[in-house]
Amino acid sequence: MSLSLSEPVQLRAAGVGLVLAAPQGAPDALPSVVHWGADLGALDAAALTQLCRAVEPAPVPNDVDRVVAPSLAREHAAGWCGRPGLTGHRDGTAWSPWFRCTGLDVDDRGAPGRGGRVVVTGEDPEAGLALRLELELTAEGLLRQRAELTSTAPDGFFVLDALTPTVPLPPVATELFDLAGRWGRERAPQRMPFTVGAHSRENRRGRTGPDAPLILAAGTPGFGFRHGEVWALHVAWSGNHRTYAERLSTGAAVLGGGELLLPGEVRLAPGESHTTPWVYAAYGADGLDAVAERFHTHLRARKPGPPPRPVVLNTWEAVYFDQGLDRLTALARAGAEAGVERFVLDDGWFRHRRNDRAGLGDWYVDEDIWPGGLGPLISTVRGLGMEFGLWVEPEMVNPDSDLARAHPDWLLATGGRQPLPARHQQVLDLAVPGAYTYLLDRLDALLTEYDIAYLKWDHNRDLLDAGHGPHGTPSVHAQTLAVYRLLDALRARHPHVEIESCSSGGLRVDLGILERTDRVWASDCIDPLERQQIQRWTAQLVPPELVGAHVGAPRSHTTGRTHDLSFRAGTALFGSFGIEWDLTTATPEERAELARWVALYKELRPLLHGGTTVRADPHDPALAVHGVVAPDRRDALFALVQLDAPLTSVPGTVRLPGLDENLTYRVSVQPPGDSPAVRQGEPTPWTTAPLVLGGAALARVGVRAPALHPEQLLLVRARAR
Repeated sequence: MSLSLSEPVQLRAAGVGLVLAAPQGAPDALPSVVHWGADLGALDAAALTQLCRAVEPAPVPNDVDRVVAPSLAREHAAGWCGRPGLTGHRDGTAWSPWFRCTGLDVDDRGAPGRGGRVVVTGEDPEAGLALRLELELTAEGLLRQRAELTSTAPDGFFVLDALTPTVPLPPVATELFDLAGRWGRERAPQRMPFTVGAHSRENRRGRTGPDAPLILAAGTPGFGFRHGEVWALHVAWSGNHRTYAERLSTGAAVLGGGELLLPGEVRLAPGESHTTPWVYAAYGADGLDAVAERFHTHLRARKPGPPPRPVVLNTWEAVYFDQGLDRLTALARAGAEAGVERFVLDDGWFRHRRNDRAGLGDWYVDEDIWPGGLGPLISTVRGLGMEFGLWVEPEMVNPDSDLARAHPDWLLATGGRQPLPARHQQVLDLAVPGAYTYLLDRLDALLTEYDIAYLKWDHNRDLLDAGHGPHGTPSVHAQTLAVYRLLDALRARHPHVEIESCSSGGLRVDLGILERTDRVWASDCIDPLERQQIQRWTAQLVPPELVGAHVGAPRSHTTGRTHDLSFRAGTALFGSFGIEWDLTTATPEERAELARWVALYKELRPLLHGGTTVRADPHDPALAVHGVVAPDRRDALFALVQLDAPLTSVPGTVRLPGLDENLTYRVSVQPPGDSPAVRQGEPTPWTTAPLVLGGAALARVGVRAPALHPEQLLLVRARAR
């Protein structure tokens, strides 16, 4: 429904409230966000007007004479002296637009408290620009925004530098949190004071990256997993992007983000438009877990997927490039005996691929390695009761390949030079119609010829010098959109095929790619000690069933550490469980223990992949407690993880978060994650016989932590009586 531009708008959903209103004294300006955070309850028109009046700013010395509350576009011309929401120019003009609101349409979904959608339109005739802003409060309480900019001038180009949606922050948000990292150690947390100035994270890798912030959060002092108010933002885009938090000397503060455009990457001719990716914002009244739950619920509602998530055996760390029918048949049989449900053939199956230096781009089954094609292996796998999956890396190409030799003009490049090589690869320019068609045809042919249920879609280098065509014009934006189109086209032709987003491990994890894929690979490092942190923080955005987590060999291929099977499997359990280990070399005892872990995963899949992720705030950095609680809170599984030697010789108590304080629970250790070999000294009394205790006591007092050796874990089950 269309509303008067002077009427405040209120949307509510899942404990979150949003109030928009035209700035006082400027009824034709774009609306401002009066409130975004905790639900204020249903407010009538009079109450909304009073709320707007309560927060109306007043002039201050040595500032503009008429204060205009910052609009959704954060225009510099309107007195906003921070980073504007829109920057660009028309050959040096139209660089400071000020939009007049021309329309406000609200869809509140017909039911109070169910969220809704607001579309705001504006124009600046002098700048020759029109703006369309779309805000949606989802049923899960996520606020998402995107913007569309149109050039309305009769001639010339408008060169867009940035178009970044923002959300305001209250003064109580005085700390910042985001994630950094590197390959093999993705998503490392970092925290800092939120003072006057800007904290900006810019990604120019052409993919989401190992150091992507995932979320940028601001909160009340000392906020953690289970306490403190938190306001967070995520950019749903798989190319270059920017996320920032800014506090002005006036006290105003925002979170903002969007696509990071290269110089001249978007030039709007008369009548042309540019639409930003969605930018998601999440509010949590009780810490980071509340923020994570909103994202998880949203992803589950949008992509329920084909449950249950199967047990995967991936061949990479088992055989690497040493492929052959006999060896892989033996591995498939060992996997089937352990309970594997999906067998994935990784890198090395296509022409000329004996190592990582050649063949990438030649997407034909190698006749020397597979003289009968992949059919015999797939028949064996299917005969053992497993699905078959295949690794591909469509966006990359080795210079030593038939494809690169035939089409050197299909490579992203600029300045008359070839980009620096990375992992012996260059990038295929998918904005070239011939390159796009080649990939679509080859992948379609493979999926048509063979019974393939799953593609592991890799992307193993950054996009440097990512230029398109003979002039080398910047093309990360076009490349990202082309990848999205390619995935969409394949899904339309083969809707039964699942796709995993793998990019040097976890370097393309974002809500843009997850609109088109069914799982992400969190990291190429499956050392369980590293994975404890990587998976803990990947869960800030992605629910466990969408995060690949594998059991590797006893000695990690990436770190050289050696770990017990209980630690490796107990870590992988809290994800989309898989195996990446040459089981033909495992002892009978190891195979039998692995089969027990696989059986436990299958038994607990409904809980693990349908429950709420909970993470306890640590009192000792050497000990981590995390788990999953069923939606009705009558069942829960926790992991007590000893990451390092404890600070004290006698462990203290640990609280079990997320339980119903009005229920009574039977608490016991969960086999096979109850191995006495992981403990030091005598067992903690409650671990030798089930404990019956109320949810309030478990949440507020907890249980005595067992004395575990470093790099061990214990599983604890809590079931309501």
